[in-house]
Amino acid sequence: MAKNKSELALILRPIIFIILVVVIVGLIGYFTLGRESETIQGQVEVNEYRVSSKVPGRILAVYVEEGQKVKAGDTLVRLDAPEVSAKMTQAQSAEQAAQALSDKARKGTRQEQIQGALEMWKKAQAGVAIAEKTYQRVKNLHDEGVVPAQKLDEATAQRDAAVATEQAAKSQYQMAVNGAQREDKLAAQAQVARARGAVNEVSSYMRETLLTASADGEVSEIFPKVGELVGTGAPIMNVSMMDDLWVTFNVREDLLKGLKMGAEVEAFVPALENKEIRLKVYNLKDQGSYAVWKATKSTGQFDLKTFEVKARPTQAVDGLRPGMTVVIKG
Repeated sequence: MAKNKSELALILRPIIFIILVVVIVGLIGYFTLGRESETIQGQVEVNEYRVSSKVPGRILAVYVEEGQKVKAGDTLVRLDAPEVSAKMTQAQSAEQAAQALSDKARKGTRQEQIQGALEMWKKAQAGVAIAEKTYQRVKNLHDEGVVPAQKLDEATAQRDAAVATEQAAKSQYQMAVNGAQREDKLAAQAQVARARGAVNEVSSYMRETLLTASADGEVSEIFPKVGELVGTGAPIMNVSMMDDLWVTFNVREDLLKGLKMGAEVEAFVPALENKEIRLKVYNLKDQGSYAVWKATKSTGQFDLKTFEVKARPTQAVDGLRPGMTVVIKG
């Protein structure tokens, strides 16, 4: 009996040893391989603006090339827009015509016209004087019974017509002296202002044929070539503002520890020989229902959402470029 127990112990002892080894190896794997830290990787991005024109035209010249640094106000592109030039000629001609009419209304009637109206009035006055004398003679003869009443009626009509002609000539003279009415002058001035506004509008379009940089930056892309036509608002080139770089990370929410607003984290850039940089988180938001989720309900836990984390370098990093990978140190 004792012999059997001894043999059984000898058999169980290796089995128990193997079981213990398997358990120990499993525990080591669980606490090492199963708990391996995940890498948080992001990408450098940059703010940029598009250069485009308000008017369609043909590209005459491009004064920069991709990768070139530009300053605000530098000339980038020149367009040829003959339609705008033609409209400028029309607008300037309309302004000149309106200005001439306004000057005429403001200065009043020419002196020659005033003098002519005065002479016509004097002529009409002379006609009235003669008609009045003729009327008196005919009336006296009529009273004496020398001429019939018909002659008196004719003399009376001629005198009245001469008086009416004299009044009309006087009105024409006064109108020439007074010049244009106040309303006419205001209308002429309004026409000048309208024409000047049209010139200013076309001038703004003319300036759009010479495109300049609105801010300092670096030309990242140029789309059309010299000689090609571009439409209104069509992008001609992109300019990256290299002073405004940031890094975007897409982080699962169970890895957000330490990535709160205003937090500073250590990271490195593989493209710069793993150069270490320091980042400060300035934006944190969830990616919404369209982002990738990690389902964990099968284990009785919960779903994990993805958050977008944006961070800026705390100081300028020499050689850092858009598109470079940045890894947060675990």
